Amino acid sequence: MQTKFETQINNIGPSVTDFLGEKMLILFGENAPAELAEYCLLIDVNAVEDDIKVGDTLQLGNNEYRITAVGDAVKKNLSSLGHITLKFDGSKIPELPGTLYLEETEIKEVKIGDKIQIFS
Repeated sequence: MQTKFETQINNIGPSVTDFLGEKMLILFGENAPAELAEYCLLIDVNAVEDDIKVGDTLQLGNNEYRITAVGDAVKKNLSSLGHITLKFDGSKIPELPGTLYLEETEIKEVKIGDKIQIFS
């Protein structure tokens, strides 16, 4: 198992749940603009160590989700801003460059202090 990315959730915006109906979670580094921060999971910005690929696993707290598609800008945006969208809809084609697509499933609750990891 190779860890490609690791961070933790430092804060959870009060409006994060607004996007759960659309099967989305939004990650952003601590420097998120205030008007966006309320919709985001705020994380430490860390470098992505290797290309994120279909079939890799995203671990969010104690739950693991299989990656089904990777937008072109995911690696760059995650490394520089900590900002990507996680979409839990099982898409095989990345429609948006800053979105990481995961298996279609219910999004489990996340807590401050939860680790986020991507590994192969």
